[in-house]
Amino acid sequence: MPHFPDEIEYSEKYEDDSYEYRHVLLPKHIFKKMQRGRLLTENEWRSLGVQQSRGWVHYEIHKPEPFILLFRRPQGTDPNTGLLPQGHPLYQQQLQAMKK
Repeated sequence: MPHFPDEIEYSEKYEDDSYEYRHVLLPKHIFKKMQRGRLLTENEWRSLGVQQSRGWVHYEIHKPEPFILLFRRPQGTDPNTGLLPQGHPLYQQQLQAMKK
């Protein structure tokens, strides 16, 4: 049986060589409003009340506990703009994604 928090809970950030990560736990009443079975856009997760700096991407669905949203952003992302510096290896990929 899943354990839903009473309010939105945010993990500490953790990282590997390429990304920083965090997970966000949604309370049951918010989870019920969520689009399920697909990744959420930034506008969608912000509309649920999730608050975090820019550049975070909902990148995976944790099937055993789908009320836990998994986020990541590339190391070096500017938290005010959500953008990578021009020399970053993922900079061109980010530009292409923004055009979609």
